[in-house]
Amino acid sequence: MWYYQKMNAKEKEQLYDLLKTLSTAVTGYIPKSFSEPKPVFTDDTEVPETKNSIGQNSVEENSITHNSISIESIADKISKCQRCQLCKTRTNVVPGTGIKNPLVLVIGEGPGHDEDLAALPFVGKAGQLLDKMLAAISLSRNQNCFIANIVKCRPPQNRDPLPEEISACSSFLEAQITVLKPKMILLMGRIAAQAVLKTSLGINALRGKFADYNGIPVMPTYHPSALLRNEELKAPAWQDLKAFRAKLSELSPDYEKNFKKE
Repeated sequence: MWYYQKMNAKEKEQLYDLLKTLSTAVTGYIPKSFSEPKPVFTDDTEVPETKNSIGQNSVEENSITHNSISIESIADKISKCQRCQLCKTRTNVVPGTGIKNPLVLVIGEGPGHDEDLAALPFVGKAGQLLDKMLAAISLSRNQNCFIANIVKCRPPQNRDPLPEEISACSSFLEAQITVLKPKMILLMGRIAAQAVLKTSLGINALRGKFADYNGIPVMPTYHPSALLRNEELKAPAWQDLKAFRAKLSELSPDYEKNFKKE
């Protein structure tokens, strides 16, 4: 038997926004039903129950829920994406890599030369340093993390992604966050921090401070490539990582015990 749960206006609006994000990620465009002005939601006063002619509760078979979308299906949509000009210059798309039920989602800026060739995020020198940074706080893309980027295709000459390119990719990242449901998010560098937190503040102002993304604790820190350029940033980056580890230990007390050195 299927039960209809009474919802308040805020819960309805959150569900509407979730379905819009997932529908956009799946179809590659904003469906007409979501392109109109957002409806005004009200609290339920009664719990409705409808039954079909044979006495079973009626359920809309084709309704979209996050259970119908997987990391693989999102990656498939990304592989076919032509929403912005980056599709013309990429070698490969780089959806992301890691486990499907991560404790931590690590978000970087975008693929570089090596990542574009390998179709994997963070595989060059910056990626090698990232792996060491994560391992220092008992995290790994192979055990308890998923790694993704703000944009899924390499910007030419490794330039910063343009606002329209970030916007074109945003629903993919939002869908990934929704499906993965990480306990925490680690933002690597200015571009990632500004895009996720919707701010114009620089990384020096944002790093080491916790923010909230739909109930998920988020912390920005320096991008590994910045540490390769300026070793003086390694000490503050380490302070950020220790604070991140402490917060994660509160949310998942046994996570370090389950970590195996690679």
